[in-house]
Amino acid sequence: MKIYVKEGFVTDNSNECEAGCYFVKTATNAKFEAAAEAKGAKIINLAECKRLLDIDENIKIIGITGTNGKTTTAAAICATLLNLGYRCGLCGTRGAFINGKRIDDKALTTSEILRTLSYLKAASERGCEYFVMEVSSHAIAQKRIESLSFAMKIFTNLTQDHLDYHGTLEEYARVKSEFFADNAPKLINIDDRGGIKFNPANALTYALHAGADFAPSEYSLEGGIHAALKTPHGQMALSSNLHGEFNLYNLISAVSCVATLTDRPLEQIARAAAEFEGVEGRMEVVSREPLVIVDFAHTPDGIEKVLNALRHRKIVAVFGAGGDRDRTKRPKMGAIAQKYARRLIVTSDNPRSEEPESIIAEICGGIEMNERVKCIANRKEAIKYALESLARDEILVILGKGDETYQEIKGVKYPFSDKEVMHELLGK
Repeated sequence: MKIYVKEGFVTDNSNECEAGCYFVKTATNAKFEAAAEAKGAKIINLAECKRLLDIDENIKIIGITGTNGKTTTAAAICATLLNLGYRCGLCGTRGAFINGKRIDDKALTTSEILRTLSYLKAASERGCEYFVMEVSSHAIAQKRIESLSFAMKIFTNLTQDHLDYHGTLEEYARVKSEFFADNAPKLINIDDRGGIKFNPANALTYALHAGADFAPSEYSLEGGIHAALKTPHGQMALSSNLHGEFNLYNLISAVSCVATLTDRPLEQIARAAAEFEGVEGRMEVVSREPLVIVDFAHTPDGIEKVLNALRHRKIVAVFGAGGDRDRTKRPKMGAIAQKYARRLIVTSDNPRSEEPESIIAEICGGIEMNERVKCIANRKEAIKYALESLARDEILVILGKGDETYQEIKGVKYPFSDKEVMHELLGK
């Protein structure tokens, strides 16, 4: 990509280079340095690039990593800071935002470093004091966060995902551990360490069930979230319209981070957090009559957390699994969905280069097939069938894609939105 500055432009792509431009050398493009120099580019490192882009060194960067919860936790931190009157940037799965306004559409969970620096440049220009970002395991392994200094590093959880890339859960945990190897301030969910090894320096902890620095002395999940939260700064009364134990973890992480990095009274932080209404595509109610919920859950743990939060209802679940990704999680997703749902409709997700029917067959390897299970490869038809067959006492939960607006098939991204399909079927 190119970022224009007074003296020309900065790029990390040697193919874009021309005489007088700046080529920023990173861990991933260093082998193209000679090619860039041959075109007349000035070679700079990331520290020089940040100075050239005039990025404010005082912006406090908050990084969140973990299998699940990154997007909601990041959004909750940013929303709480904005509600307290701070200026804040945010980047992750949903795209990039400055002070609540989108500046770039969603792409990678964690972008290449130069794109992230472009977001930090925009945040600097708009006077942001904080910048919140999701940090993926791929980004850690591929050094996409090199040169960034974090004011807080947060660990949410680690469960099975991305084994197509990392190979084993142990390697996945090892890569995550790299993020926490330095002396940066840390906030760790000690209910779910997931094999992660943490440098204990500057570490604070949060939990629901283990003794931690931030933990509820009591809580209720009836009609939302209500918790009496013990903190190193005193007691906090935390309330929210969000649902589920997993969202309580996300909120505790968010308010713990804000309480640690700011000097604001706990009651102010609690009020600011209570205004956070959640993230599009995460436990999003797209219809109340009938009740239809869309969620991004696409791992065994993610599916279990969503369906467990709704376990007192009669659930009809529509879900699939992504192609060209970890195949071992597919039957586990099927088994967990059947554990909680009254009926299952197994369908296609983003099949990518695989055949949807093959993916569905692997999911069904973990399911006890009976009359309460139906396989429909066409996702729109699966949603249509689920809606038309929905009994008055059932709720429909559509899992896997959340707020995605496409379906990837054989290398092509076709327009597709679970939410829009549902609105079309309901005539809304």
